[in-house]
Amino acid sequence: MNTMDIHEVLKHLPHRYPFLLIDRVLDYRKDEWITAIKNVSINEPFFPGHFPTRPVMPGVLVLEAMAQACAILSFKSEDLLPSPNAVYYFVGINEARFKRPVEPGDQLFLRANLKRKLRGMWIFETEARVGEETAATAELMSTYKEFGP
Repeated sequence: MNTMDIHEVLKHLPHRYPFLLIDRVLDYRKDEWITAIKNVSINEPFFPGHFPTRPVMPGVLVLEAMAQACAILSFKSEDLLPSPNAVYYFVGINEARFKRPVEPGDQLFLRANLKRKLRGMWIFETEARVGEETAATAELMSTYKEFGP
């Protein structure tokens, strides 16, 4: 198994609190798939406003968590790390569907399967689950971008 603890996750994502949405990678296979988790806590900064009487993780953040899992798989597949001058950008989304709310105390299991790589574009089939229930699905696209001096 190819696991990654939080220290390894931090090496492979440029995100930091409050926008780091991957706590651990359970397993991955380069150029194929990744399974990661996000532990959803009542202490998340978005819960006081979304919603005060019934806290729910915003759907866009569920999608972002899936995109971060995709980025880790991309970096691992290419044997790269993020740098001050290059990252994988989330560039597209198709067929996003939300099936169940994600609430404090949930453990979000994130799965991304590489569908194809085409001219620098990575296309993934993704799913977020809580237990056996699907919370969200989407096709996500990313690309590697170098920038700066």
